[in-house]
Amino acid sequence: MMRLFLNGLAASAGGGLTYLRNVIPHLSAREDVETTVAVSGALRGEFGDLPRISYAPLKTQGGAVGRFWREQTALPDLLRSNQSNVLISAGNFALRNSPVPQILLSRNSLYTSTDFYRDLRERGEYGMWVDTKVRGSLAKRSLFWADRTVAPSQAFADELRRWTGVEVLAVHHGFDRELFFRPDAPLPEEAQKRFDVTEGALRLLFVTHYTYYRNFETLLRALPALKRALAPRKVRLILTCDFSRSREYPAQSAVRLLEKLDVAGEVVQLGSIPYQSLHHLYQACDVYVTPAYTETFAHPLVEAMASGLPIVASDLPVHREICEGAALYFSRFCPDELAERVAEVVCSKLLSKRLVDEGARRGESFSWKKHVEQIVALAAGLSK
Repeated sequence: MMRLFLNGLAASAGGGLTYLRNVIPHLSAREDVETTVAVSGALRGEFGDLPRISYAPLKTQGGAVGRFWREQTALPDLLRSNQSNVLISAGNFALRNSPVPQILLSRNSLYTSTDFYRDLRERGEYGMWVDTKVRGSLAKRSLFWADRTVAPSQAFADELRRWTGVEVLAVHHGFDRELFFRPDAPLPEEAQKRFDVTEGALRLLFVTHYTYYRNFETLLRALPALKRALAPRKVRLILTCDFSRSREYPAQSAVRLLEKLDVAGEVVQLGSIPYQSLHHLYQACDVYVTPAYTETFAHPLVEAMASGLPIVASDLPVHREICEGAALYFSRFCPDELAERVAEVVCSKLLSKRLVDEGARRGESFSWKKHVEQIVALAAGLSK
């Protein structure tokens, strides 16, 4: 029996949480693997008692710096005491001088994105710029500390190789239809009330918390042109975030833009939606749209394809790799082109059906079970 140690303490939002919520149950289902998991207390409570899963007494203190220091100092002894065969570091940073072979899961493209650094400078976010540079330096060194680095897409694996010269293996993240489409998790009551008001309008969906690199400004700037193109039909942009509650990335610029463009009435901010409730939202909307200017995988694209939504996405190599023919693409900083692509989808039932059919086909390619099989096989090879 192989013993794995999965360090997921860095997961706090978005794709990191989606990864752990799906991978840990699939690891538990394998009878040839025992896994010790380090995750936050809140996330641990979601899993209950899973067979062949134990939890490490490793806590984080002092933010990212404190977590990194704690991992570097405490993890080696934990790995030895648990008699772990392989360490899987799931938070972009590897353990230096790991006593066992180590797989690094790298999934943060901000460290390599020139667009993100330019965006921070233009916003005057110099503290965040320095912080990202420092973290990027540690992330870059981590690729040399790990025995093998895995990226969630070939596009990002190629980007990491250009950045460091290190060969990186691409293993797509997955999708679990049975887990995602559970029927017993309705939308939160307040979110449902806000959503019901959009009845009869064209519903554009964007699933994300507020961050700069999701490029909200381009999406908001597209709304006036889209309103004109589709008049008299109403247009509503459905967001799974709330600008007023954003802390890590202040959303004042997005709020000001809503007022300047006079589109506040077209934007419905539902706030954070539990993962198990998201399928209700996808299935009740008309088009999925993402203007992100950097990505490593983008789980919502797979969720949208599985939910039967046509997709309009910024023209990134990652988006083309994940969606292939299931999306129309636009230049990532061009709101007029974004509006044109959405209007094309809405005004052509034939095009919309083609995108939905392509999405159904493409969505079948993503499997968390397959992902875990590949990671376990990689670990088995390293532990010999």
